[in-house]
Amino acid sequence: MRHISMTPFGRQAVTAGLLATQALSEAPAPAQIPDKWALLRDLTAARKAHGVSDRDLAVLSALLSFHPGRELADDDRLIVFPSNAALSERAHGMAESTLRRHLAALVRAGLIARRDSPNGKRYATRDSAGALDAVYGFDLRPLLVLSQRIMARAAEARAAELAQRRLREAVVIRLRDTAKLLAWIEERRGPCPGLADPLGAIHRGLRRKLSADDLHDLAQRLDALRAWIDPIIAQETEEVSGNDRESERHYQNSETDIFESELCREKQKDRPETEAVAGRDDPAIPLALVLKAAPDILDYQPDGIRSWRALVAAAAFVRPMLGISPDAWDSACAAMGAPNAAITLACMLQRAGEINRPGGYLRALTGMAEGPGFSPGPMVMALLRADNARPL
Repeated sequence: MRHISMTPFGRQAVTAGLLATQALSEAPAPAQIPDKWALLRDLTAARKAHGVSDRDLAVLSALLSFHPGRELADDDRLIVFPSNAALSERAHGMAESTLRRHLAALVRAGLIARRDSPNGKRYATRDSAGALDAVYGFDLRPLLVLSQRIMARAAEARAAELAQRRLREAVVIRLRDTAKLLAWIEERRGPCPGLADPLGAIHRGLRRKLSADDLHDLAQRLDALRAWIDPIIAQETEEVSGNDRESERHYQNSETDIFESELCREKQKDRPETEAVAGRDDPAIPLALVLKAAPDILDYQPDGIRSWRALVAAAAFVRPMLGISPDAWDSACAAMGAPNAAITLACMLQRAGEINRPGGYLRALTGMAEGPGFSPGPMVMALLRADNARPL
C-alpha cells in the first residue's frame, strides 16, 4: 500500500505550494507510461519553464536511479528512499547541504513530493506477508502526473531554440553580405567610417550568446545599414555597367589591363607625396607574398586585392572589427606608412586568436616604427614559416 503523509517533518511549515504538490501527487496518472530517462531529457529541455537548474536536474537524475526499471508506472515503487550518503554518491559526491538545497528546489517546482516518516528518516516497512506496508522518502508521482505537460513544453523549447539558431544564422549571413558589399564600395570610394564602425559593433556583438530579442535588434540594425548601402550599390553598378558597354573591347584583353595598370603605377610615382595612397613608397615585400602569409584579409574584399590601395582599404574596414580605435590606426599609418600599417593589420588579423588586445599591440608596434629599423617583413615571414610547418 502507498503511505500518504501530508505534513513535513521538523520545523518545516505547511505552505500552499506544498499542499498543491501533495494534491498533484494524488491526481490521476496519464494513460501513457513514460520512460523516466526520456522524461528527464524532456525536462532538461524545458527546465526554464519549470524553474529548475541543471544542478537540480542532476539531483533528480540521482533520485531516478533509485527507481527500479525504466518506466514510471503508477505503483509503490514511485517512492524512493535513499540515504543522503547514497544519494550523494550517485550525485558524484555532492555535499549533503547542497543536496538538501536542490531537493527543496525540486519540491518547490512540484516535480517531487516528500513523504516524511515520524522521525524524518527515509525507509520502508513490510507486513508479515512481505508486501510494502509504509514507505517514507521522495515521491516521484508528481513527475509522472506532469509528464505530458513536460513533453509539450520540451517540444516548445526545442522549437524556440531551433528558431533562434536559424535567426542567428540569418544574421551572420546578412552581416557577411553587408560587410563584403561595404568593402566593394570602399574599394571604389575610399573608407566609410560612418558605415564601417556600426558594422564592426554588430560583428563584435555576435561574439556573445544573444537572446532572440537581441538577434532581432541586430537584424534591424543591419537592415538600416543596407538601406544606406543599397542605393550606393545601385549607383556603382550602373556606372560599372555603362563603362563595360563603352569599353567592351578594352576589357576583353587582359594583357592590356596589366600593361595599363603598370603605366598607372609609373604615373603615380610622379605625383606629389600628398596624393599617394600611403604617403610613402610601396613596401619592398611583394603584395602576393603578404596575401599568401595572411589570406584572411581576402575575405573582406570580394573582388580580390590587387594593389596596395586595395589592401589599405581592406585593413581600414577590418580595423573596427579587431577593436582598434581610429586614433591608433591613424597613428600607425603616420608612423609606418599606410601600406606597412595595412600589412601589419593583415598579419594581426591572421593571428587574431592569439592577440588579446589588438589595439595595444598595434600601438606598441607604432612606437617601434617611430624609431629606425621597423618593418612588417618579419611578421609576414613568421606566418609563412608557421604555415609551412603546419602538417598536411
